[in-house]
Amino acid sequence: MTTHVLDTDFLVAGGGMSGLCAALAAARNGAKVVLVQDRSVLGGNASSEIKMHIVGADCHGTRPGRRESGLIEELKLADAVRNPHRSYSQWDLLLYEKAILEPNLTLLLDADLVAAETAALPDGRRTLRSVRVVRNLMEEEYTIRAKFFADCTGDGRLGAEAGADFHIGREARTDHNESLAQPAADRHTLGSSILITGREYDTPQPFIAPSWTRKFTKSDFKHRPIHSYEYGYWWFEWGGQIDSIKDNEAIRHELLRIALGVWDYVKNSGDHPGAAHWALDWVGSIPGKRESRRFLGPHILTQQDVQGGTVFPDQVAYGGWAIDLHPPSGVDVPDEKPFTPHHVEHLYSIPLRCYHSRNVANLFFAGRNISATHVAFASTRVMSTCAIGGQAIGTAAALWSREGSNDITARSNAYAVIQLQETLLKDDAYLLNRPAADPLDLAPTATVTASSSNEAAPPANVTDGITRNLRPDFGPWSSASVHYWESAGLPATLTLELPKAQPLDEIHLTFDTGFDRELVLTPSDHVTKKVIRGPQPETVKHYRVKIDGRTVVEETGNYQRKGIHRLPEKISAKRVEIEILASHGIPTARIFEVRLY
Repeated sequence: MTTHVLDTDFLVAGGGMSGLCAALAAARNGAKVVLVQDRSVLGGNASSEIKMHIVGADCHGTRPGRRESGLIEELKLADAVRNPHRSYSQWDLLLYEKAILEPNLTLLLDADLVAAETAALPDGRRTLRSVRVVRNLMEEEYTIRAKFFADCTGDGRLGAEAGADFHIGREARTDHNESLAQPAADRHTLGSSILITGREYDTPQPFIAPSWTRKFTKSDFKHRPIHSYEYGYWWFEWGGQIDSIKDNEAIRHELLRIALGVWDYVKNSGDHPGAAHWALDWVGSIPGKRESRRFLGPHILTQQDVQGGTVFPDQVAYGGWAIDLHPPSGVDVPDEKPFTPHHVEHLYSIPLRCYHSRNVANLFFAGRNISATHVAFASTRVMSTCAIGGQAIGTAAALWSREGSNDITARSNAYAVIQLQETLLKDDAYLLNRPAADPLDLAPTATVTASSSNEAAPPANVTDGITRNLRPDFGPWSSASVHYWESAGLPATLTLELPKAQPLDEIHLTFDTGFDRELVLTPSDHVTKKVIRGPQPETVKHYRVKIDGRTVVEETGNYQRKGIHRLPEKISAKRVEIEILASHGIPTARIFEVRLY
């Protein structure tokens, strides 16, 4: 082995959606980051290795307006434009590109984190000093020292090596007074799945099942409908009744038996004659895992927090997916429904205290392993919710690695949490009932006018601190209200007149990207019918920014929601104009927010 020693601000273990967003957020906010991923691709359950679609608080588009913004929205928008044909390899490459082109980020693929060094603190907690990472393909070993660490591995390998408190299994009903919990605690978890895709041909396609596949009959599918053949099915689920970490190889083999056995039934039972021209195109090689370790933080999210729409003062993320409980044995219990969703009436917030360890001082976590009961986890586990949690901890690590202690509890005082929240809002995150109020943003001091306006969407909306339209189902604090400026037609100009000339070198614009629709990459034709695989029609395409009549920015092919324009040098400015020349479809201009720095 060749040995290396790296020193960094922030070490992220795990390159799924939460880990990638944590690493990108930290790097973009100025921290030096090392991202360690044990696979050859990024994305975790959303990668080409597993092909699970990314869902979140908008519940497959059935709860409009709730879609997650920030980094996950940036990635989804780029994929929709660059990958209209829905190639998962293209998605892998997009995530890889985002990581390798980030100057502050060092990416280590095919890298296994195998050990951690900690030191004792006077109060009985521990602090992480370094981790040991092995890349067998290149015969090299790394010792990586950092100020802050994040476990985004799903299974919690880093936290387990560091001695962080965790829980596996389902709590008893009386443990947290949760009505949806089991009467008695056990070590069962949600199961794992291996997915498949099919392709239709012009001629009949035979399928000869291997001898070791499972055999299924129609009675096995009374609660598990087979309604298409291009993508199947999340309910290929099994293994929650055994150890989802230590028994993973047995789980993989059984899931392959299940996936091939269901396809054998589809092709050869006679019950699905429409499948005659369909052939198996791809079979996942590793299980998509739903649950294993859940770490324990200063706060443990519960059913009451989720269903009550709780808004925490230290909120850094939110959720809204149903409490989506599955039988641990999956297809072994055909008489049970494969899932029992308990819908969440309102959005709920997730506090920072769920994203760091209670006994390892400098350990964050994000993803399915955050501090939550089994019942609450059944909502927080979906990947868009995981991704915005990753952005939150990456932002916190960047802000707090600049100076001071690396004790997360000590650093997360009320002032620091407000600073973190303001930074997240600046980076296009969304927090419940929490308008932005950045004291450095000059735009709220400006008089805002427009060449034309929709009466219900006046120019002043762009400085109200809210970057999406609100709906009553967001929470008891919310009512239906519009928060963008919309012109009466195109072209149109929005003007911000400052009280006096000010030096500017950074302009932020937030556009509309169609939060009333779902936006997702999926092999499912049914889901894709609801999605626009390309630029979103509401989004501004061509615009100019002028300072005191001088054009300083021109974008001709924008498709992103958030535009950040950093000028080469400060310019004295009193009047800033945003001239909108074209959208990607609608006949008006829409801007949610303008910030001036």
